[in-house]
Amino acid sequence: MSEVKNILLVGVGGQGTILASKILTSGLMKAGYDVKMSEIHGMSQRGGSVSTQVRYGDKVYSPIVGKGSADVIVAFEEMEALRWLDHLKIGGKMVINDHQIQPVPVNLGMAEYPEGIIEHLKEKVDVLSFKAAEVATELGNPKAMNIVLLGALVKAMGLDDIDWDAEIEANVKAKFVELNKKAFHAGYNL
Repeated sequence: MSEVKNILLVGVGGQGTILASKILTSGLMKAGYDVKMSEIHGMSQRGGSVSTQVRYGDKVYSPIVGKGSADVIVAFEEMEALRWLDHLKIGGKMVINDHQIQPVPVNLGMAEYPEGIIEHLKEKVDVLSFKAAEVATELGNPKAMNIVLLGALVKAMGLDDIDWDAEIEANVKAKFVELNKKAFHAGYNL
């Protein structure tokens, strides 16, 4: 692979964006890719935006995914998908968790959450959307939705030749390994 691939994982603090990125980065490195990752936490502990940029290929010089260059954007929340749309390249894909987290201005009645985000995005780009938390809940824990989304991302990027179960084992607490393996495969099979 000579072409560098660009992935953005975007969400809200507490959704597991960083863990999903760690597993992704670790798997790509073990597969022999040069990988660069950058994460921005912002006010994540207060429910603010979190973004992780992952770039991989034969040789990667910078971790930054510029506007119009992401091959895939994985949005853990609807409004984050809309916020990062300008980073998607022409022909890129979005994997979106059909879920809304009301930001503080909405909770205070100072703003309204935009209606129809996913439908709007589907008119513009290739979108796979599903309720990842519901899938994870059916498996036993809604917090595993980040790994459901990771499975969908791996499928979208065609990264089938990596032992993702081993990466989950290496990066997740032992008591959650089996749940997260199931979550990964559920997302992959979507």
